[in-house]
Parts: sequence; C-alpha cells; structure tokens
Amino acid sequence: MNVFKATLATGLICLSGSAAFAQPPAPDAQSLITPALIADMRQWIETDIVRISIGAQNDRLKKLPQDQIDALDQQWRAERESDDKPLIAATLSNPLSIYLTRLQGKSLGLYAEIFVMDQNGLNVGQSSITGDFWQGDEAKFQKTYDVSADALFIDEPEWDDSAKIWRGQVSFTVTDEGEPIGAVTMEVNLTELERRTAAGA
Repeated sequence: MNVFKATLATGLICLSGSAAFAQPPAPDAQSLITPALIADMRQWIETDIVRISIGAQNDRLKKLPQDQIDALDQQWRAERESDDKPLIAATLSNPLSIYLTRLQGKSLGLYAEIFVMDQNGLNVGQSSITGDFWQGDEAKFQKTYDVSADALFIDEPEWDDSAKIWRGQVSFTVTDEGEPIGAVTMEVNLTELERRTAAGA
C-alpha cells in the first residue's frame, strides 16, 4: 500500500469512528413527553410517601432565610468532595430517596434521575447525588412551585456526552389537598424514550 492509500484508509477509519460517536440531532421533547407519560409521572409522585416526606421537612425547616439555605447548599457541595457526608447520607438513606431509587430502577432506563424539593427549593429525597442541595434558584422550581399548583415545566434537551444520550427534565408542582407543598424533577432519557416511541412500546 502506497503512502497515499495508507493515508486515505486512515482518514476513512477516523471518519467512520467519528460518525459512530457523533452527537445526533436533539429530539423534540415537547412531542415525546406526551400527556400520557406525564400522567404516569404524576401517578408515581402523587403518593403519600412523597406528600408526607415533603410535609415533614416543611414543618421541620419552615420558611428558611436565604443565609441558612445557602449554608445547607454549601455544606452539600463540600460533602461531595469529602469522605464525611452526614447531610448527603441522611438524605439518600431516607424512605423517600429509597422510593425514588426504586422508581428509577423500575423504569428500566427511562428515568435518569428523580429528586423532590420542599417549599424552600431544598431537596427532600433523590435517586442519586445531585450537584447541589438547593434548587430554588433554578427554572425547575421557579417555573413550578413559584407559579401555581398545576404548573408544569419541560426543559430543553441536553446532550450527555459521557453516556451518549439526550436528557430532558420534566418538573411539576407537588400538592397536598390542592395546596402547593414542593416540586419534583424527573429527568427523562430522551434517547430511550424516542426508541420506545418508535417501537410503539
């Protein structure tokens, strides 16, 4: 093989490899996340364990001033880098987190992450460790709990380069007897949802 052919062959191999791992076009989350799927989500979340867990944390923490919220959030972030994780361990081992972890597992890859927030926007339970403890400064909380009891927010898809999948967050207000008490975010594996939709599953 001469130098030209060898160079061409190497280039074609590289091009083929790049195509295999190329980022596919973003899916249309608004059409994939149907009213039926949202109804399923609400069925899983609008349960006693979610309402009781949020209510207990709301009663315990009340409406926290911002400096105390920031302190808890900073503690969470620091524990992520430490061997000592009292706040993270207490949150991940509570009954609500166990319930959400099982829910994520039962979805067989459809839900990538689930976390429930209280009236302050602080996590109450979660299926995995989040980057922060306070969500009150993000759209997932500000466009749900801060808006109305029936608010729903579907965020723009984000490409997860490590897993090679598209993810999308669905958030809505959680209520107790019609009154907002917190919010939930369910992160959907849009690549898997697109596959199931195409297969008619």
